[in-house]
Amino acid sequence: MLSAGCAIGLGNVWRFPFIAGQYGGAIFVLIYLVCLVIFGVPVMIMEFSVGRGSGKSAARSFHELEPKGKKWHLFSWAAMAGNYLLMMFYTTVSGWMIAYMVKIAKGDFVGLSPDQVGGAFGGFVSDPAQMVGWMILVCVLGFGICVGGLVKSVEKVAKIMMIGLFVIIAILAIRVITLPGAGAGLEFYLKPNLNAIKQQGLFTVLFAALGQAFFTLSLGIGSMAIFGSYINKEKRLAGEAITVTILDTCAALLAGLVVIPACFAFNLNPTQGPGLIFATLPNVFNGMGLGQLWGALFFLFMTFAAMSTVIAVFENIIAFAMDITGCTRIKSTLINLVVVIILSLPCALGFNVLSGFEPMGAGSMVLDLEDFILSNNLLPLGALVYALFCVSKLGWGFDNFLKEANTGTGLGLSAKLKPYLVWGLPLLLALFYIFGYINMIAG
Repeated sequence: MLSAGCAIGLGNVWRFPFIAGQYGGAIFVLIYLVCLVIFGVPVMIMEFSVGRGSGKSAARSFHELEPKGKKWHLFSWAAMAGNYLLMMFYTTVSGWMIAYMVKIAKGDFVGLSPDQVGGAFGGFVSDPAQMVGWMILVCVLGFGICVGGLVKSVEKVAKIMMIGLFVIIAILAIRVITLPGAGAGLEFYLKPNLNAIKQQGLFTVLFAALGQAFFTLSLGIGSMAIFGSYINKEKRLAGEAITVTILDTCAALLAGLVVIPACFAFNLNPTQGPGLIFATLPNVFNGMGLGQLWGALFFLFMTFAAMSTVIAVFENIIAFAMDITGCTRIKSTLINLVVVIILSLPCALGFNVLSGFEPMGAGSMVLDLEDFILSNNLLPLGALVYALFCVSKLGWGFDNFLKEANTGTGLGLSAKLKPYLVWGLPLLLALFYIFGYINMIAG
């Protein structure tokens, strides 16, 4: 459940709907589901295994398991960088969740038209004081919980909140699909259209789906490895990975079922990007009885989903410094609080003070660059490193990996999958990454 709490968050309800909207709706969803099965689950089992086998975070796990004289541990620096990079924009978007919970509870969107709701989000992110203020609040809350030893209490609350999130998303989905015009959105979301692939390019869609699969499951940078180190030897890891993936996927698919049809119902563009749920959902709440209550509860639950991931990654970041330097938890927490706030400033200011900086072309922002570096580069490349490390004779080795994965009771990993895990998985990861880049550059 802790791993699910880390995986279920902004990647499901915030990122998945707008990525699905940008890359063709149903055809993207279908490819995304395939990526989860053939890439996501195996890599999660590998990360869990490395974490449990070493008993360490990504900062030291490769040191513990690699053969003498090998250099796999050099990847630990990239894994640590990936965790920091994730928090460089995740803290800002988490701040949006808290802010919108407050705004909806106050009734700031009552009586506004769909265009006015969209404009309100633009006005919100253009205010640097609000952007930085909410981001700092997220950092202080997250690190405060970690240093105060309240993580276990938050886990218990987060489990309840995640159940609540599933319930309220299901209620919203029922409400949205009854809206006039939502049928076109359902068709876009559920009926695959090959024209989307022709427009975007096959490997562009594959590249995006692969990145989303790893982003939503927090794979490739050791975020799951740390939770593997917490799983006792009584449980086989394949069952744990499948459970986390199913819970995570259900949350994402339900979120898409709310947001995408709502775009069509209110004549909004599903390709508009990171602000999609903030431009669509207030309109849904405005059309519901007790809409302020439903809206406040939704963003409250989303805040907990986001914060569970923030706390999990902060725990990882704190563990890095403790594993490497041997410093105390308090010292690591205080130093990293300052570091993460400073690193998060470019994203928070990218919508206002730094809005003239368009690193990936017209209309792009700092968030787009950070997300691209992480989701389209560090995550798939990190997954490839974990895969090669677990199956290569020059790394941990397939037999050691399989033994660790199958220790305990529950669903096991079949040795018959060895050809795919040793040859197919690494090869496919490399090909998807290379041809995704070639297609992107050619386009």
